Amino acid sequence: IFDAIRAGFGKVVFIIRRNIEEEFKEVFVGKFEKYIDIEYAFQELDIVPEGVEVPAERVKPWGTGHAVLMAAEKVNVPFAVINADNFYGGKSIRLLHDELVKMDNDELTGCLIGYRLKNTLSDHGYVSRGVCTVSDDGFLERVTERTHIFRSPEGEIYYEENGKKYPLTGDELVSMNLMGFTPPFFEVLRKGFGRFAHENAWNLKAEYYLPSAVSDMLTNYGAKMPVVETPEKIVEATYKEDKPKVKTMINEAIKEGRYPSKLWT
Repeated sequence: IFDAIRAGFGKVVFIIRRNIEEEFKEVFVGKFEKYIDIEYAFQELDIVPEGVEVPAERVKPWGTGHAVLMAAEKVNVPFAVINADNFYGGKSIRLLHDELVKMDNDELTGCLIGYRLKNTLSDHGYVSRGVCTVSDDGFLERVTERTHIFRSPEGEIYYEENGKKYPLTGDELVSMNLMGFTPPFFEVLRKGFGRFAHENAWNLKAEYYLPSAVSDMLTNYGAKMPVVETPEKIVEATYKEDKPKVKTMINEAIKEGRYPSKLWT
């Protein structure tokens, strides 16, 4: 949020569960509410299309695509989407902002900030990454989800699939869900989740993922989505063992003058 304010963003929409609203506001929002406009959207299991019955046993949320759809009534300008547990870097946030301000509000389009795979790995276990295929003129063609990507003790990078191990170079551009869209994307989400929910309501673990909606936008709507590479490394708090690395990175950034020691004073 601090990086977003510096980049020029004017509002934050938090997508949360309603049952953590009061605690969330108490813990987080007092820090920065005077610096930027804040709104809330709530992702709940029962927010589904008419005619879809949610099994009583379901506890898993409907996925990142459904989460973003919940913000539709709060957003009417080009907007960024981020995961809450990634430290994307100030330069990456600014790159996305600078793309968004070029966009026509009424045109279905978007943009994706691509990280080099080697700059996104954890030292403590597997990660999942969306590997991007990019056209010669810089537009996203597809995102292939690779689960179980890891670096070997020798420093080589692989992904596992169906019990087999496949090499990666580390220079592949990957999506970390740092994306931007125009408001017409909400209609893509609405229709896409409608189809998904009717087909998968019985599946207690099925999720409507944001990359699926992006593929739908590119394939079925003919939209174009430029990929902008960032040189930054991403810090992801996937494992508790990642915490010291996160703290070290933040302390180094403070020493270099990229952040104040206290953000909100």
